[in-house]
Amino acid sequence: QLVESGGGSVQAGGSLRLSCAASGYTYSSSCMGWFRQAPGKEREGVAAIYSGGGSTVYDDSVKGRFTISKDKAQNTLFLQMNSLAPEDTATYYCAAAPTRRVSPPFWQNSYTFWGQGTQVTVS
Repeated sequence: QLVESGGGSVQAGGSLRLSCAASGYTYSSSCMGWFRQAPGKEREGVAAIYSGGGSTVYDDSVKGRFTISKDKAQNTLFLQMNSLAPEDTATYYCAAAPTRRVSPPFWQNSYTFWGQGTQVTVS
């Protein structure tokens, strides 16, 4: 089970930190990612972190502004979002794949577990 939190409303230029609490499954060997879906648009990949070496991948639209990380116990996933812009407004989802890496990194069919989403609104 994946449960997101930390969403909310923020002014442009502000920051939010999303969390994704994982339970009921050993995610230490899982590639995990953040996705988002804006109204009227398809869900898109934002950031992913591979198991093992902890390599990270970002969509160009968030590179340099967002940071994905996992805690030491590897049961909580984070997304630090800085310099937020109105176009970042979306429902954000965390997801986990049963493999250490996913290629391409935002191929959604490879992610087996999904959270319920948390809303981020930037005005």
